[in-house]
Amino acid sequence: MIDLSIVMPCLNEERTIAACIEEASGFIKSAGLSGEIIVVDNNSTDSSAKIAKKMGARVVFEQKPGYGNALRAGLAKAKGKVIIMGDCDMTYDFSNLHEMYDLLQKNDLVIGDRFRGGIQKGAMPLSHHIGVRGLSLVGRIRYGTDVKDFHCGLRGIRNEALGKVDYKTTGMEFATEMIAEAVRNDLTIAQTPVILRNSVKGRRPKLNTIRDGFRHLNYIIWR
Repeated sequence: MIDLSIVMPCLNEERTIAACIEEASGFIKSAGLSGEIIVVDNNSTDSSAKIAKKMGARVVFEQKPGYGNALRAGLAKAKGKVIIMGDCDMTYDFSNLHEMYDLLQKNDLVIGDRFRGGIQKGAMPLSHHIGVRGLSLVGRIRYGTDVKDFHCGLRGIRNEALGKVDYKTTGMEFATEMIAEAVRNDLTIAQTPVILRNSVKGRRPKLNTIRDGFRHLNYIIWR
């Protein structure tokens, strides 16, 4: 196995995918690690996959739509002892993964905390602020964990821990399922501050506040 796999779920991110891969490659090189970058193309209709291949990433194609489906496909293909996953829309800094990588040497799961790390002005709408904080509170009560930011898109897991969990969700609620499954299977969970950056101007957000919020809430209540 190699040291690190960086997995990026991707749906029509041709404007930002190259910069994200460049940041991730720079981190792997600067940290002196053996690593790979996996881009999971989730039915993109633009040039995302072509650009990713040109930049040296391994492209995995997942036809079933959904954030959970994309990440599960990427995790299944990852060869790294530890796996860090993050959105490829430039909202997360892949060049600054040192603390997350170090924490993964001693913990099964590491979740980013955007509220401690900092959120650039305009990077998160007020509705998401309220929704994430509220759902994270409900999740902490439901699962008995202290995770502050249930929905942070930058997180990591040890490959050996994947054999102890049973992921089934297909959409955005996968972020909650990762934490719930870690608690159920007595995995160690750590948290680290991460900065949420603004994406490129004019990019259409993939999140649907009401729909995705109810998917998280439904998972917390019933599973």
